[in-house]
Amino acid sequence: MNSRHLEIFLDIATEAALSAGAILQQYWGNLQEIREKGRPGDLVTEADKAAEDAVLAVLKRHVPDHPILAEESGQMGDRQSEFLWAIDPLDGTTNYAHQYPFVAVSVGLLIEGVPQVGVVYNPIHQELFRAAKGLGATQNRKLIQVSQTQELDRSLLVTGFAYDRRQTSDTNYAEFCHLTHLTQGVRRDGAAALDLAYVACGRLDGYWERGLSMWDMAAGVVLVEEAGGLVTAYDQSPVQLETGRILATNGKIHQQLSHELSQVKPI
Repeated sequence: MNSRHLEIFLDIATEAALSAGAILQQYWGNLQEIREKGRPGDLVTEADKAAEDAVLAVLKRHVPDHPILAEESGQMGDRQSEFLWAIDPLDGTTNYAHQYPFVAVSVGLLIEGVPQVGVVYNPIHQELFRAAKGLGATQNRKLIQVSQTQELDRSLLVTGFAYDRRQTSDTNYAEFCHLTHLTQGVRRDGAAALDLAYVACGRLDGYWERGLSMWDMAAGVVLVEEAGGLVTAYDQSPVQLETGRILATNGKIHQQLSHELSQVKPI
């Protein structure tokens, strides 16, 4: 895939994210319906659906033959295609419902199974993060890079807790406590795509989480890698988005963080 094609796809992803973001701005503080999708704490609102419709409309206009994996609508199109758009129209729905302004639209494009285009947009703060393979990463059109922090004890990390945390013993609670003692702090902000964007722009030094979906990660992976960071599985093997587990850092603390995660025993 040449850079010109990637630029075109990046512009399409940007148009889609901004379109959805405009919807989210309209619904901010004006929600009429908030309900659970089945798992406790897994919320959905009318804003999620309206924002997803906005993204789908842009994609269907520009790339009608491309398959799409969207949080609310599921799988659309042929999964055997070399392309797959992974869409989260509102990452951080619980935050949004409480008017906690850490939310994002996430639009990622996988080509032959590899994330190569990503846009993450926080419409409340109007921060637009964009990246495409080999083209670098930007925040509001300015180039960004990961942090230069070299030691874990000087780092600021972020993680999240999966929706099934009440039903499973496979949680990261012990990891959270362990790393809180070894670092300058661990944050939990509730929007994976934006967590990855913050690693990409250097606000955070590292991120790990489990229980994610492809639409949570696809765009953010491109951002971190294009900003000079590293994304792998917990054990530093190549990341497999289907597993729902990810380790993303500035690259400099990656080995240290991976090692510490391997030392933690579940609670």
